[in-house]
Amino acid sequence: MTDPAFAEDAVRAGRMVELTVPADPAYISVLRTVTASLAARRDFTIEEIDDLRIAVDEASALLLPNASQDSALTATFGGESDWLSIEVSVPTVHLTAVQIDQTSFAWMVLSALTDTVGEKLSDDRLSVTLTKARGARGR
Repeated sequence: MTDPAFAEDAVRAGRMVELTVPADPAYISVLRTVTASLAARRDFTIEEIDDLRIAVDEASALLLPNASQDSALTATFGGESDWLSIEVSVPTVHLTAVQIDQTSFAWMVLSALTDTVGEKLSDDRLSVTLTKARGARGR
């Protein structure tokens, strides 16, 4: 479904959206709104859009406690007409101690609402990446 090089291809084709907001829970609603808009443009169902909104909210909630002080939360959206990939990330100063609890309720919610979910720590950023295809559960 997803190509690891989707970001490069999406940037060249102008299909990538990146949004940066303060790493503060008050701004998560902005990410949810952008997520819903991009999913709606891909003709996702209302239920699928709600799943993605909740998933972005949960991913952000997992990342914010690890964000360095006064930093920004970045969401990168890509994909094709029938799927959406979202990477939410924050800079962190605790490079060796950072790990997302994949047994947490939030992680289980992410796994249930999306087709794939993963975490990554690289350079000075911690990220959660999720993908969802339109109509995937109905297949």
